[in-house]
Amino acid sequence: MEFDLPAFDGETKELNVIIETAKGRRNKFKYDEKRGLFRLGGVLPAGSVFPYDFGFVPSTQGEDGDPLDVLVLMDEPAFAGCLVPARLIGVIEAEQTERDGKTMHNDRLVAVASEAHTYRDIQSLDDLNDTLLEEIEHFFVSYNAVRGKEFKPTGRAGAAKAKALVREGAKKAGK
Repeated sequence: MEFDLPAFDGETKELNVIIETAKGRRNKFKYDEKRGLFRLGGVLPAGSVFPYDFGFVPSTQGEDGDPLDVLVLMDEPAFAGCLVPARLIGVIEAEQTERDGKTMHNDRLVAVASEAHTYRDIQSLDDLNDTLLEEIEHFFVSYNAVRGKEFKPTGRAGAAKAKALVREGAKKAGK
């Protein structure tokens, strides 16, 4: 299974997102490029689940060397490996400190699935309730803390910044 997809679909201009972990799941899956499959990457503590589908943008690379992370708002959970066309609505900017003390940018893109009904009118992070955004940020803070890492949200930006990050990530990946 090879994900040789561009970050944006050439015809529709929608963001291509590959889901790794579905909304409501404790199991964290990660795409294993060498084996061409998804593997279990960890299990969240009891009572913790992913608040929305979580995945990556193919043909991109972040500062951490992995494809860019994206949280996708949609009506029902997808499944690991599902391609979800989406519309970027913004980014939660963040710094992440690894167990070895190395700190880097590790932003979380936020998108709406193109086929979503409940979220179809959401065009930017400003359209979301502040409490919901704070809860999403808290999820990433606690998720990383359990793994011995520190995730520190540093700001929020709109769709234009998110698209620029994707374009930058595609260049970094050589795509």
